[in-house]
Amino acid sequence: MGNQKTKSTKNGEAGETKEKDTGKKADAEKQRDERIEKTGQVTLDKNDRKHKIHLITIIGEVEGHDNLNGTSKTTKYEHVLPELAAIEDSSDVDGVLILLNTMGGDVEAGLAIAEMIASLSKPTVSLVLGGSHSIGVPIATSTDYSYIVPTGTMVIHPVRMNGMVIGVPQTFDYFKQIQNRITGFVCSHCGISKSRLEELMMETGVLTKDVGTILVGQEAVNEGIINDVGGIREALEHLHEMIGDN
Repeated sequence: MGNQKTKSTKNGEAGETKEKDTGKKADAEKQRDERIEKTGQVTLDKNDRKHKIHLITIIGEVEGHDNLNGTSKTTKYEHVLPELAAIEDSSDVDGVLILLNTMGGDVEAGLAIAEMIASLSKPTVSLVLGGSHSIGVPIATSTDYSYIVPTGTMVIHPVRMNGMVIGVPQTFDYFKQIQNRITGFVCSHCGISKSRLEELMMETGVLTKDVGTILVGQEAVNEGIINDVGGIREALEHLHEMIGDN
């Protein structure tokens, strides 16, 4: 009888432990899902190489100091910047994957994100999916290596401003300074020359209501803006290799 009680007790403890483990996994998955829903971020750690890769998405419009309306898909830079700082400070993160499908947005916010990504000591890879337009171009080029899917697009155009603009020389000088910041950053993080980038920006025969150029997939690679054509498989594989080398 004593042995039966002992066996029963052990079985009960094992059952409780299993239930606790199941509960922890369920809580972890719930937190993971909530984090994806709220910030578009998740840590990928189920791979055979035991590498922990932090995924950040740049989706919709890059939101600046003003909040956009509730119906717009936005990437809030006040969410991305602290997360990038936490990644740099964490010993648990081995690399960063940036997924982009953005129409552009606030110049200052976009450049801030790009500068933060470029300054990370962890290996970084970007992947352009639907598109990476306007200020999305510096973000896409800010990583150590970049990919674009065959149907992905990049729109290269000059800086625009909304609202009332004062038509004085100082305003045009300010425009030029902003443009130089963007072109300088892009050219220092990819293989395109400043003269060629400015030529693409001022192209008048491509966009019907604007100046600029649309580059699709391989065209972005041919221009030296993106490193290679590929998808999530290629991007993750290259990042794993970089982590291993690091």
